[in-house]
Amino acid sequence: MKIPHPSRTLQQLRESSSRCRDRPRLKLMRMMIFPAIPKNDKRLTIYFSYLQIGLAQSNVMIQFEQFELKNGLRVVVHEDHSTPMAIVNVLYDVGARDENPEKTGFAHLFEHLMFGGSVNISSYDEPLQVAGGENNAFTTNDFTDYYCQLPAENIETAFWLESDRMLSLAFGEKSLEVQRKVVSEEFKEHYINKPYGDVWHKLRNLAFKRHPYRWMTIGASLDHIEHATLEDVKQFFFKHYNPSNAILTVAGHITTEQVRVLAEKWFGEIPAGTKYIRNLEQEPEQTTPEKLEVRAKVPLDAFYKCWHIYPRLDKRYYIADLITEILSGGGSSRLFQTLVKEKKLFSNIECYHFGTIDAGLLTIEGKLVKGVKMEDAEAAVEAELQKIKAQPVEEKELQKVKNKTESMIAFEDMSLMNRANSLAFYTLLGNTNMINDELERYQDITTADIQQEANIIFNENNSSTMYYYAEN
Repeated sequence: MKIPHPSRTLQQLRESSSRCRDRPRLKLMRMMIFPAIPKNDKRLTIYFSYLQIGLAQSNVMIQFEQFELKNGLRVVVHEDHSTPMAIVNVLYDVGARDENPEKTGFAHLFEHLMFGGSVNISSYDEPLQVAGGENNAFTTNDFTDYYCQLPAENIETAFWLESDRMLSLAFGEKSLEVQRKVVSEEFKEHYINKPYGDVWHKLRNLAFKRHPYRWMTIGASLDHIEHATLEDVKQFFFKHYNPSNAILTVAGHITTEQVRVLAEKWFGEIPAGTKYIRNLEQEPEQTTPEKLEVRAKVPLDAFYKCWHIYPRLDKRYYIADLITEILSGGGSSRLFQTLVKEKKLFSNIECYHFGTIDAGLLTIEGKLVKGVKMEDAEAAVEAELQKIKAQPVEEKELQKVKNKTESMIAFEDMSLMNRANSLAFYTLLGNTNMINDELERYQDITTADIQQEANIIFNENNSSTMYYYAEN
């Protein structure tokens, strides 16, 4: 299951921070568009019209140029002269996994602080709005991404703004206090007071013992944010926010030479800083199942079970991705048809994965129909997993999910913003051209691959299960 940015999956959309929490959720659309829209609805016709355009474009290579400044800033340029707009995207190679376990939530906090003014510019938003632009940002466990869109003729405004806050923020107790309160309220609203809000705090801790994926981007504890000091903030900024740890991607009605001149002018003199060398504690292989029972004031009992899978660059990652589609890729998928529609054990059920750069988790979660026993629900899930382990999927079923994947990649690439985000992410992974050849990795997968990896992944000793009971 994928969404516009190739590293952000359904669960990351729930967890990742964004200053605007209602930004387009294309992954959710991917899951719901077919069952949600009646056959005679005009929106379906419009969707397929756009999809046909996207598929026609899917065989067209996305062209880009790359260069690097002397201070280590990597620059990617994608020219698209069919639009008057331009995208300026700055991705910093720092996420929640890079935090001190005793001071978590800092990558997310910085996403907010970066809009509080820089050393020479008191307000980030106002000059951009005057130039006809808009902006946003999001944080994941792996990286932090800032992006803006504006008329190409005003693109230098974006270079001016982004370079100044890369140079240095306007550090101050007042700004820190304001953003600390904002983030603290977000933590309370979405992860303490909201029903099921603490699920992934608990489940991550259950599944991960050493790797920093054991905490969410919002942070492991509210105390870590509430007690963040100005000195803590400064140290985090100068460690991670510098040219050698960033990727600048510019897309739209621009030229490579124009971007080269502007990049040298605005970013070229910023000190490179010390290149951050990542040395994370690795998660040992899980050898026994983990289980947890929780009782809380929620409307329905919920079942959660997750299994460790592969890093983003591992070939088997793509197999795991297609497994989630076979199990839970829409209304015709196995879990929905059997456990929701036929047996009526769950009111809804999903299978998804984290899409993280390091080895992450594949998860099945569902809300139980009232009166259904948790053990019966889990047994029904296990029965479906046994089917995919015991019998190869039919070639027709596999091709269906491959076609769906191709359709959504084509649809996503229609957006200039998505292309810019993807180019930055693939550059972070070390191969920018993955934007053009990643589909081949899906097409190469066989039914035997699906069966083999299903047997490896869905090993009970590789699992972590949580029964989340409604108190009433």
